[in-house]
Amino acid sequence: QVFTFNRVEIRVQPSLKVKNGAPMSIICHADISKNTDFQLKHNFTIFKNGKLVFMTVSDKEDARYEIPVAKSSDTGDYECTVKADGKLGFSNSIYVWVAGMTKPILTADKKEVLEGEVVKLRCELTEEVPPLEFFFRKIKTNSAPKEKRVPEQNQNFSEVEFYIEEGDNIVQFDCFGKRQVRSGWESSQHSNRTLVTVKEPFIKPTLITRPRSNITEGDQIEFDCSTVVAQMRDIEIIFQKNRTILNSVRDKKSLKYSTVATQEDSGEYLCKVEQGAVSKTTKLNVSVSELFPKPTLSASMTKLDESKDLNLSCSINGFRRANFSIIRKSSSGDILLKNSRVLAIKVTVNDTGSYTCKAGVKGIVKESKPVRISVYAPVSKPTLSVVSGSPEVVLGKPLQLICHSVMGTPPITFTFYKGDEIKKNVTNDTYAIFLDEDIGLNDNGGYKCDARNNHSSGVKTSNILNVSVIVPVRDASLGSVPYGEVEVGSDTAFLCSVKEGSWPIDFKFFKKTDHEVLLHEVREYSDRAIWHKKTMKRKDTGTYYCVASNRASVDVRSRPITISVILAAWHKGVIAAFVLTAMAGAGAVALWWFLHKKKK
Repeated sequence: QVFTFNRVEIRVQPSLKVKNGAPMSIICHADISKNTDFQLKHNFTIFKNGKLVFMTVSDKEDARYEIPVAKSSDTGDYECTVKADGKLGFSNSIYVWVAGMTKPILTADKKEVLEGEVVKLRCELTEEVPPLEFFFRKIKTNSAPKEKRVPEQNQNFSEVEFYIEEGDNIVQFDCFGKRQVRSGWESSQHSNRTLVTVKEPFIKPTLITRPRSNITEGDQIEFDCSTVVAQMRDIEIIFQKNRTILNSVRDKKSLKYSTVATQEDSGEYLCKVEQGAVSKTTKLNVSVSELFPKPTLSASMTKLDESKDLNLSCSINGFRRANFSIIRKSSSGDILLKNSRVLAIKVTVNDTGSYTCKAGVKGIVKESKPVRISVYAPVSKPTLSVVSGSPEVVLGKPLQLICHSVMGTPPITFTFYKGDEIKKNVTNDTYAIFLDEDIGLNDNGGYKCDARNNHSSGVKTSNILNVSVIVPVRDASLGSVPYGEVEVGSDTAFLCSVKEGSWPIDFKFFKKTDHEVLLHEVREYSDRAIWHKKTMKRKDTGTYYCVASNRASVDVRSRPITISVILAAWHKGVIAAFVLTAMAGAGAVALWWFLHKKKK
C-alpha cells in the first residue's frame, strides 16, 4: 500500500467574508494518490490564528468544521493539517472575515438621580472576544453628545461613570463597540438607549436688593439671596462681589447682607448655592449714584526750600459743608495733621512726602488723590578727589574722580569740568564719579565739579584739583668707563640712563649669574645715575645690566654689557722678569753640568 499527498487545501463556505450571524463551514481537503484502492484513516486538524479549533478522524478526504452562527470572534487566519499512516500534509493559510459585530447591551445602575450625582453604566458585547474598545455617550436635547472611550484588553464588557450636571433634566445614554480587523476598525451597532430622569436638589437662587433702584451713596442697601431646597443637608449659600466673599451661611435657605452704599459698591454681585458637587448661581448688577465727588487737595507749592511756608487746601466741587481732614501718608499708616479744610506750616526736610485730604458727608468718606511735596536743603560745597587717593595719574591710563556733597537733598546734579570744558553731568544722591580716559602729557590740573539741587541757593563749586601726570620710564641703557676691559685693582664707573620718565627715578644695577644679584640701587631726581665700583677684581668679570622705574610702576631693563677684568702692565713685567731669571739659572746649571762631564 503506497500513497502520497499531492496537496492539502483549506477553503470556506459560503465565502471568505461572512456576515455576522450567518452559518459558515471551514473545509479541509486532502488530495492523495494511491497505488491501489485501499482504506486510509485521515487525522484532520484545523487551526485558527495558530490555535486548535477542530479535530476529527475520517476515511474520507474531506473534513468540515461547521459554525452555525458566525461571530466576529471567528475572524482570523485558518489552516489545517492532515496526518495519515505517519505522513503529514499542510495547507496554506486563508483569512476569514466575519463582518459586523453583535449589538451591545447597556445597563444603568439608576433610573432617577439628583444633579451632582453619578450614573454608573455597563456596556457588554456578549458574543465578542477582547481586545475591544467601548464608547459611551451622554445625550441631551439640543446639545452634542458627550463621549467617553474605554479600551478593554481582557474582557468583553466595560463600566464607566457619568457626572450629572446642572440643567441635565432628561438624559439618555447609549454605547457601541469597536474591534480591530485586518482592514482597519469595525464598529458595532449602537446599544439600546437608557433614559435617566434628573431631579434638582435645589432651585436656582433668587437675588434682590432693598431698595431695588435709585440707590445713592449713604443709603442703607440690603441684599437678600434665597433658594428652595429638597433636602437641607450640607447646603451652603455664598454671597460675593467680583472675587471677594462678603457673606456665607450653611444649612439655611436664605442669606442677608447689608451695608451703607458707596460708589465703590457699584458692580456685579453673585449669589451662589452649593450642595456637594452641584452649584447654581444668580448675578445682579447694582448701580450706586454719587452723593458728592472726591475732594481735591491743592498746594501753594510742591517743590520748596526748607523753612518756607506751605499752604494746603481741600475742596469739593459744589459742596461747602463737609467734614474735612488733611493727612500725610506714611509706610506705617496715615498721619492726621488737622481736621480742617486748610493747613499752613513752615516746612523742614522731614516734611517731604505725600499728602491727601478726606471729606465726609452723611457717613460717606472720600479721599483725594495724593499730592507729592518735596522740601529741599541746599547742597554743601562739593569736594573733588581722585578715587585711588593720590592726585596723580600715569600717562595713557584713565583717571577716576569722585565729586561728593556732604549736605543737600537729593537728587543732586554734579557737573565735571576739565579746564573750562564741561565733560559730564551726573544726577545722583550724594556723589558722582567721572572717568577721564583722555590723559595727555600736559594735563596737570584744572579739574573741578559743581553740585546743585532744586534748592533756590543755586550751584556750589569745588576747589580746583591739580593732578600730576606720571610719564613712564622708557629706553634704559647701561654704559661703563672704562668699557669692555678693566685692569685689576682699577675703578669702574657704571652709567644707567633713560630717554624719558618722570622724576624721581629708581635705578638698580645687577650682575647676571645663576641668579640675579642686586649690586647697587639709588633714587635720583635725574634721568641718569652713576655707580662707582672701586678696586675691580678678576671675579668681577661678567655681564651687567640696570633696571629703571618710577611711580608709573613699570620696570625698564637695559641691554646687558660684558666687563673683562685683566692684569695691569707692571704685573705683566714682574711675571716676565721672574720667568727670564728662572730660565737663565736653568741655563747656567745645564752649562756647568755639561763642562763638568766633558772634563771627566
